[in-house]
Amino acid sequence: MTIIIVTMASQRRFEIIYPPIIKQQLKAIATKHYSLIRETLEIQLQFEPDIETRNRKPLKRPMVFGAKWEIRFGPDNCFRIFYRVDYDNQQVVILAIGEKKGNHLFIGGEEVEI
Repeated sequence: MTIIIVTMASQRRFEIIYPPIIKQQLKAIATKHYSLIRETLEIQLQFEPDIETRNRKPLKRPMVFGAKWEIRFGPDNCFRIFYRVDYDNQQVVILAIGEKKGNHLFIGGEEVEI
């Protein structure tokens, strides 16, 4: 009888960093969405934050605060999170949290050009 043991390499876990500006930006979003935002970021970005999915995409050109990635989620995909991946420190740095209303993106209550 032959026994085959298969081991899988553990995924590298990324720490999610929220700079102080994020607290200001969240004030423009209804508090009822805070847990959705936190949970989604933890699920989506702790492992493989640089893998493109249907709602997570690399930006064609660095955008808000030098972000290189965007993730969309929430009711009608209204939330936009802009971030960059710091591979050296195994971190995902959240650079901006916004809310899309129609064709307009608001970060911290102020409209930002898309």
